[in-house]
This record gives sequence, structure tokens and C-alpha cells, in this order.
Amino acid sequence: MAALVIADHDGEQLNEGVRNVVTCARELGDDVDVLVIGEAVGAVAESARRIAGVRVVRVLEASHYRGSASENVARAVTTLSDSYTHVLAAATSYGKNLIPRVAALLDVQPVSEVMQVVSTDTFKRPTYAGNIIATVRSSDRIKLITVRVTGFAAAPIDGAARIEACAAADDLKLSRVMSIDISRSDRPELASARVVVSGGRGMGSAKNFEVLTPLADKLGAAIGASRAAVDLGFVPNDYQVGQTGKVVAPEVYLAVGISGAIQHLAGMRDSKYIFAINRDPEAPICAVADYWLGEDLFEAVPQLVNAL
Repeated sequence: MAALVIADHDGEQLNEGVRNVVTCARELGDDVDVLVIGEAVGAVAESARRIAGVRVVRVLEASHYRGSASENVARAVTTLSDSYTHVLAAATSYGKNLIPRVAALLDVQPVSEVMQVVSTDTFKRPTYAGNIIATVRSSDRIKLITVRVTGFAAAPIDGAARIEACAAADDLKLSRVMSIDISRSDRPELASARVVVSGGRGMGSAKNFEVLTPLADKLGAAIGASRAAVDLGFVPNDYQVGQTGKVVAPEVYLAVGISGAIQHLAGMRDSKYIFAINRDPEAPICAVADYWLGEDLFEAVPQLVNAL
């Protein structure tokens, strides 16, 4: 069994979730390669080669791979896939866009959001917003998988894989990346943060949302939000945690002014400890929280900051 992990990156840095995908791939067999595709991605390949358990980092570099345009990348993946029994990517927007395209080209059925490997052809994945865990068996010759990274530990950074340059495929000329606008933050990345502080509709406004900043600073936390807070314009949508946002599983998840709709719970219910600040004892978030504080958040959060 040989597995190929498709590296998610921004052209400069490797997405931390790739290490979790490598852990998943290692459960399928000992031979795990990583594919890095892009324009001038030497630094990304160097990061990938240090992931423990990786045998070879295969690199495809060309100007038409800039921004990882999925049409060209999908075609490149299909040309390399014959050497592998499994092709995996993180269940990020990149992986969710790419893997179905590869599946269509190879005429196989992808398995999405894998959270546990049962065997080389059988996997567990959540459905109905995580309320049901389905066990899926694939009989396809190549298993195409998106991985829910919160279900697997990150592989250590002590590897020394070799780097192999591969020939780029021709440009299909179906799309072209015109520009890339990446948001930068000094805070931990939301999907991989150890602590997450999230606000919801109860924050009331974008200005009020700033009350969470000192708390996040004290805890060294990433800041998240419910879909309601994003839809109301309190914060940008890359803050969104939930079924249609980012799935997180930090050690500590602090939900402030969040009612806990099922779609939000689907994105954070695997957190080790869940804390909720909400005056409504009937809010769904209170039923899943390990600790609940039934106080006014605008009084409780500053008091908590002072206590810390």
C-alpha cells in the first residue's frame, strides 16, 4: 500500500493540517509520499520533507500552478495516481475543491471528511452535522480521501525525506489565478490553535466583538465566531467555526454569546474542554459545555481577563 498526500499551502508556508493527514496516511501503510504543487514552492517542499514518516516529497513547479488552480492541479494528480492505492488531502476548502475533481477524472467515488481509519478500504466519517458516524467501505481501485484533521494527531517534525522534482503537465488554460489576497494575523491559526475564543450573535455588534481581544491575548488564543456573527458582519468569514466554516478541536474552546446551533456544534464538539458564557440556561451550547457561566458576557469577560 502506498499513499500520496497532497500538500495544502499558500505558496510560502505549508498548512499545519498536512501533518495530520500524514498521520492518517501512515495508518494505511508505511509508504507515504507528499506532493507539493505550485510556483516556486521550494520552501514548502523543505517543510514537507521534515514531516516524520514521509518517504519522498514530489514537487511539481510551473507558472500555471500558481495559486494551486484546481483544474491544472487535478490533472497533474491523475497522472501521478497510478503509483498509489490512496490519495489524501485535508478537508479544507482546497482539498474539498480538488479531490472531487480528481475523482471525476479517475471515475471513482471519493470518501469525504474521514475521521478514523478502520482498515485500508474502510473509514469512519461524520454525517448529519456529526450526529451520526457512518462507516464507509470503498471498493474503488484508488481510494480518494479528504481527511478531517481534528481526528488525527500531527506527525512530528523530525523526518528527512528526499525531494524529487517531477515534470509539469501542460497548462489546460481553463482558469488563471489573477491575484491572491491572504489575511495575516499574529494569532494562532484557527484550525490548529490550542485555545479558541469564539463569539456569537450575543456580542451585539462588531465593536462589541472587540471585548474578546484582551481575553484571547491573555490565553494566547485564536478568535473564532458563529455563522450568525459572521452573517451579521461582526467579523470576516474566515473566523467562522461550524459545519460550513472551520472544524476545530482545541484543548480549550470558550464560547461567548453563542447559542450553539447544531451547525456550530458540528465544528467544535471534539474540543477537549468546552466553556460557555451565556445567560440562557436552555441554550444548546450549555448542554455540551464542561463549564457554563450564566452571566452577562460584558461583565463576565472583563472580570475573567482581570482574574487571569
